[in-house]
Amino acid sequence: MRRPEGFTLIEMVIAIAILIVVLLLAVPSLSGVLADKRLHRSLDEMNSFVAQAQERSVTDRRSYLIVWLDGQIILRPEGLLKGEDPTPIATLKVRKGEVFKLSFPAAIDEKPPPEWIFWPSGNCEPAVVSFRGRDGGWTAKYSVLTARAELVNYATR
Repeated sequence: MRRPEGFTLIEMVIAIAILIVVLLLAVPSLSGVLADKRLHRSLDEMNSFVAQAQERSVTDRRSYLIVWLDGQIILRPEGLLKGEDPTPIATLKVRKGEVFKLSFPAAIDEKPPPEWIFWPSGNCEPAVVSFRGRDGGWTAKYSVLTARAELVNYATR
């Protein structure tokens, strides 16, 4: 008498166990990829914000500031024109557990205000922006002439 073809219960249990082991090995690497993606998004958001400040300063032919405040970073003109709305032009929200830090390597003052200026020529004050969050951190130096970031440090957790 011939047995019907198919899988036995033992074969199915072994196949499921192998599948579970493969999934357990894949999940940590997948979470690392997602953490890297979130960290890179924070860098892209800052670079976009800087590009917006530079573009506005050249287009409007006036100075703009990126200002660090509690829980947010804002973009605003250096001085307001008569009748101009004082609300920020753009805002970068700082999420819970994230820290953006601004420093000026060429500053004369020991503790300059957390305001980064972009002049009408499109040039900016040389600055270093550091970021720390739950997914890791990065540090970028921004060029005086182009306001483009040179990544100095980038590390995911």
